[in-house]
Amino acid sequence: MEVSWEQSVTDSINTIYLLFSAYLVFVMQLGFAMLCAGSVRAKNAMNIMLTNVVDAVVGSISYYLFGFAFAFGDGTNSNPFIGTTFFALKDIPSTSYDYSYFLYQWAFAIAVAGITSGSIAERTQFSAYLVFSFFLSGFVYPIVVHWVWSSNGWLSPSSDMLLGSGAIDFAGSGVVHLVGGIAGLWGSFIQGPRVGRFDAFGKPVPMRGHNATLVVLGTFLLWFGWFGFNPGSFGKILVAYPNTTNQGNWTGIGRTAVTTTLAGSTAGLTTLFGRRLLVGHWDALDACNGLLGGFVAITSGCSVVEPWAAIVCGFCAAWVLIGLNVLTLKLQFDDPLEATQLHGGCGAWGLIFTGLFAKKEFVIQVYNSGEAGVVRPYGLLLGGGWGLIGCQVVELLAIVAWVSITMGPVFFALSKLKLLRISIDEEVAGLDISSHGGYAYTTHPEENHPRFYADYMPIQGRNHS
Repeated sequence: MEVSWEQSVTDSINTIYLLFSAYLVFVMQLGFAMLCAGSVRAKNAMNIMLTNVVDAVVGSISYYLFGFAFAFGDGTNSNPFIGTTFFALKDIPSTSYDYSYFLYQWAFAIAVAGITSGSIAERTQFSAYLVFSFFLSGFVYPIVVHWVWSSNGWLSPSSDMLLGSGAIDFAGSGVVHLVGGIAGLWGSFIQGPRVGRFDAFGKPVPMRGHNATLVVLGTFLLWFGWFGFNPGSFGKILVAYPNTTNQGNWTGIGRTAVTTTLAGSTAGLTTLFGRRLLVGHWDALDACNGLLGGFVAITSGCSVVEPWAAIVCGFCAAWVLIGLNVLTLKLQFDDPLEATQLHGGCGAWGLIFTGLFAKKEFVIQVYNSGEAGVVRPYGLLLGGGWGLIGCQVVELLAIVAWVSITMGPVFFALSKLKLLRISIDEEVAGLDISSHGGYAYTTHPEENHPRFYADYMPIQGRNHS
């Protein structure tokens, strides 16, 4: 059957929108790289930047071969737990998905491993990184995607299997950020803190990142990319809502960009003043992390809440982050980028927030294209009952359990095989010199360290003789 001219134009515009969003999300890899590089010490900058490159290249292959299939594979053998078709993109394009959709989802998949790399920075063997990055982006993460974002997943709002609602995790506070945060939690916990992070009495010793400029640059790049991450999750921009004269996905997309901005900005401001009260000075790096915490939290409900609710979301996210940072220091837990607290903690809060504040009208617009007569659970505090908040809690618990039983044993096995953590000598010298042939910068503040790999090896020989 011949496709009409109007349909062709509609499909083309929707594809352009989705591809543009995919490119924006991919820019977040550069944001992660800059943020991570600035947040570690100079002697580990090359290492952390290489891990960000590896996220993209390893994630591309694993997501192509089987990640996309596990996430979105449908067909006769489809089930609510795992996809079973589309391996190596066989039968794509299909009636459900095309290449542009694959590219958009790939950009999400490679972001997950980037979150976890921050948690285990400055002390991890590079070979271990290759193993867990491949496993996380190719298997662990896609299974969660299938549960929530595939049309037949058991948590999906499209299938209504769970409590007549399904979980609303529009762009992935749980699916992306909580998965990355819990994986980082296990990696960091099993490795233990960096050498010198806590003194003999258990008091934390500051280990500030070496370059605040890179942290701020990375933060703004991530903010820019989030406009593809959240609004782009609509997938299509040309979808009109019935019973309205001028509303459609385009209005929802604009609203989503506004709620994203407001939540991040509120969290950044709250963190800035909150930390000022706690530590006595204005800290740019804390404000950047707070900003990102707000973005992580709003990512679940960005499309279904009012702008005023986004401000509530960001305010609470900031205090979740500040509180978890205080707690982790008391527990002597060392995450150089606060990734566990930021992506795990704020991601969990984002899921709960959506269950409390999702607006009835917006939920029907986003998940039923504004269809008249549809009844769905919505935010508990707006009178929508317990169905949605129940699903949000179930998603939270399911993700924590799934990532724990998959990634926990992987990190534990790597540790037992002595493949996870580098030696104390290598850690003190820095990963750049011990694993990557030299420093990221030609000048280095700690000049008593060897400058090149060739200088490092004789020292290693003396230490072991």
